[in-house]
Amino acid sequence: MGVCEHLLDTANPDPRPPEGCQECIEQGGRWVHLRRCLDCGHIGCCDSSPSKHATAHFHETGHPVVQSYEPGEEWRWCYVDQRLG
Repeated sequence: MGVCEHLLDTANPDPRPPEGCQECIEQGGRWVHLRRCLDCGHIGCCDSSPSKHATAHFHETGHPVVQSYEPGEEWRWCYVDQRLG
């Protein structure tokens, strides 16, 4: 079993509406898509965005799994195992 197996398979609804990537908002930047950290709920921008804040959050915190925060998307990504769930 991979490091992130339990987080890739467990439902984790988030009742908060997305405001956007907080770091991008604070820096006056822009994002393409949003990702939500399943450990703490941090909303960050994807790797197609200029600042890649979701990946930066992983490197800073070690929180391994993000879920797409886009309407209609429910996939998850584990940075440690480098796999979708």
